[in-house]
Amino acid sequence: MSEIEEKEANTSEPENQSEAPTPEPKMQSVSTLEEKKLSSTEYYRNPFLHIHEDEVSLPDGSESKRIVVTHIGAVNVIALTEEKELLLVRQYRYPLGVETIETPAGKLEPDEEPIITAKRELEEETGYTCESLELLGKYASAPGFTNETVHQFLASSVTSLTTTVENDEGEFTELLTATKDQAHAMIASGEIFDLKTVYAIQYLTLAGLW
Repeated sequence: MSEIEEKEANTSEPENQSEAPTPEPKMQSVSTLEEKKLSSTEYYRNPFLHIHEDEVSLPDGSESKRIVVTHIGAVNVIALTEEKELLLVRQYRYPLGVETIETPAGKLEPDEEPIITAKRELEEETGYTCESLELLGKYASAPGFTNETVHQFLASSVTSLTTTVENDEGEFTELLTATKDQAHAMIASGEIFDLKTVYAIQYLTLAGLW
């Protein structure tokens, strides 16, 4: 073997050599992005939300304004019947000006545990109850302007109530059920476009529960 060939052989990489690990993305420290409240002006308040405008200091030292809706929070219930049909409710949503199809849900009551709210909303809106509720987690509904978080619950052993539970005053809903294929088709067609309901359907699918 010539001297050149020997050098090439010694410097060539092994065929099975593993690739170098991908470096972790560099994350900017959260503290450098913090916005600090300087003052606040409240415009509206009721038992479950209030609206205020805050003057804030930005990371670069400049100042700006933020409109904030402080919300008490809400629950969403994912409930499958024994026939593997998802419980849904149709209702008119005034801010949107249309009827929507959603999973049973509702806002928290002051000093009430989310799991209590979840069972009550399931019974009031659907006429069904459950043996247990598992907290899957929670998500921020619209963090650009509100601190509202929605607690996601999965209902187990869902059965029909033997007595009627009245809905909240001023709330009118219609019970619907949907199979997996029907639910996916309603998302594809835009008939279901409510975030928490899309979340519920995708969760059941990805978790292999449907």
